[in-house]
Amino acid sequence: MLNRFVPRVLGLVLVCLAVLVSGCSAEAGSDVPAWARGMATVQADRLPAEARKTLRRIDDGGPFPYEKDGAVFGNFERELPRRKRGYYREYTVRTPGEHDRGARRIVTGGGGEIYYTDDHYASFKAVLR
Repeated sequence: MLNRFVPRVLGLVLVCLAVLVSGCSAEAGSDVPAWARGMATVQADRLPAEARKTLRRIDDGGPFPYEKDGAVFGNFERELPRRKRGYYREYTVRTPGEHDRGARRIVTGGGGEIYYTDDHYASFKAVLR
C-alpha cells in the first residue's frame, strides 16, 4: 500500500519545488542588477545610519572625514570580481566607539557598483538602491 502513495507524494514534492524555485528566481532576478547576482545583498535604506551617511557623501563628492576615503581598493582578498587596478574605491564607514577607522567600509566600482563590508573585507554585500 505504501508503494502506491510514494509516486504521488514524490510528484507533489517536485511540483512544490518547481513552483518555489521559479517564483523565487523570477522575483530575485528582476530586482537585482547583474553585478550583484550570486552574492548577498542589502537595500541601501537597511544599512547602518553611518553607512547611509557615507553613501550621501559619496553621492555629493565629499567632503570625506578620513584621508584614505576615495583611495584605490586593491581587492587583495578577491571577494569582489577581479578588475583592473583603480576600478574600485573605498570609503570609511564610521563605527561608533572605535578610535580608528574600524572595520566598516563602502567600496564602489567604476561601473556604479556599491558594496558594503562590516568585517574589514572578509565579506561583502551588494548595496541595492
